[in-house]
Amino acid sequence: MITIDMTMPLHIINILLLAVILNIVLYRPIRQILQQRREKISSLNTDIEKFEKNRQARLAEFERKLQDARGKAKAEFDAVRTATQAESNEKLAGLRREVESGKTAQLKEIETQFATARSELQGQVNAFAEAMAGKVLGRAL
Repeated sequence: MITIDMTMPLHIINILLLAVILNIVLYRPIRQILQQRREKISSLNTDIEKFEKNRQARLAEFERKLQDARGKAKAEFDAVRTATQAESNEKLAGLRREVESGKTAQLKEIETQFATARSELQGQVNAFAEAMAGKVLGRAL
């Protein structure tokens, strides 16, 4: 049972004094450390957000520049390919003309040789026919 006597106010004063001393010595420094920690975490979070925004901006710029570079490279590639293809088409057309002219010249030469051979053989046909008729008939015509 609790008895109210002179020790009761002393205990109350003792508890209040202990609370004040603990607040000064223990609780206040701990609260300050926790507050500093909260502020540091808050500033670090702010820095993280700033770095993240910076990263996103740089990534977007990098992707934009990469797209521009790809577009320029594709345009150059297409231009070079078109020029190369036009040049190869010109060379191919030149080769075709050259081959066609060579073919025409060779055909004319072959026709000339054929005509010459035909005329020579035509001239000899009569002689062969007379010789054959002479052999078949057994006498000269």
